[in-house]
Amino acid sequence: MTAPIRLLFVAGAGRSGTTILNTILGQVPGMVAVGEVRYIWERAFGENHRCGCGEPFARCPFWSDVIDRAFGPAGPPAPGPVSADLLARLRILRVPAMLARSAVGRSAVPEHPHDAAIAAIYQALADTPGVEVIVDSSKLPPYGKLLERLPGVELSVVNVVRDPRANAWSWRRVKRTNDRDDGATMERLALWRSSLVWSAWNTLLGVWWPPGPRSLNVRYEDFVVRPKEITKEIVSMVGGRTDALPFVDERSISLAPTHTVAGNPNRHQQGTVTIRLDDEWAQAMPGPQKWFVTALTFPLLRRLGYRFKV
Repeated sequence: MTAPIRLLFVAGAGRSGTTILNTILGQVPGMVAVGEVRYIWERAFGENHRCGCGEPFARCPFWSDVIDRAFGPAGPPAPGPVSADLLARLRILRVPAMLARSAVGRSAVPEHPHDAAIAAIYQALADTPGVEVIVDSSKLPPYGKLLERLPGVELSVVNVVRDPRANAWSWRRVKRTNDRDDGATMERLALWRSSLVWSAWNTLLGVWWPPGPRSLNVRYEDFVVRPKEITKEIVSMVGGRTDALPFVDERSISLAPTHTVAGNPNRHQQGTVTIRLDDEWAQAMPGPQKWFVTALTFPLLRRLGYRFKV
């Protein structure tokens, strides 16, 4: 009998702390952090961005071995069509249709011929010596649904949520990707768009993966206060080694290079890192902007434990 592909999906809206959590989990023996694999077709195969280890994707020994075993001498399919297909299937405008399909017992993300190539990557990762749990921080709930129905996948989900005002403020910052030498910066979102994304993704996560034996909600604001305790809870959920967490003390961690294919620039961090609350938004964000985001995300904001008043 083939062993299941144990996959921990780190979900949530962007700029919520998913990348640092992914990196921490990837330090636990038996757990491999691969970042946002939904971008592997565009950013890795297509544009040869840097892996989390610092090497361009095409020169990373870890990924070269995985891709060789996944696709053999023929290599992976052309990345353009797969990337375009994923972009179309995971669009936020499809959320109402996804909810409707789920309500009648159908898959939220219909099967597609490219799914076999996607599945081959995860199977090769699972077959890598020493890998017991794959940690994928692709975030988008529809991609999690796609993964959930791939053959052999045993999916666990941790939903990371952050105050929507803090989330919106972070999306306005200019940040270099550090993925290439061209000085490229990360995408920036208008306040209305980041608020829409926050509401849509957290609504889907609440419907599809409410807290349970294989799903867990984590608030960013709680995680930065108790990172070791919450990391232990997540590792325990997937049957990992809770006796081998990478913490130097309650708030500091020792980070070795990972093989993340995409994510926030902090995926390249190494050495001892102390987890701190990023609350710049509380003072720097203009009041009208705070109220605008509050209005767009209420009442989900309240349901997830955040104050209406700012």
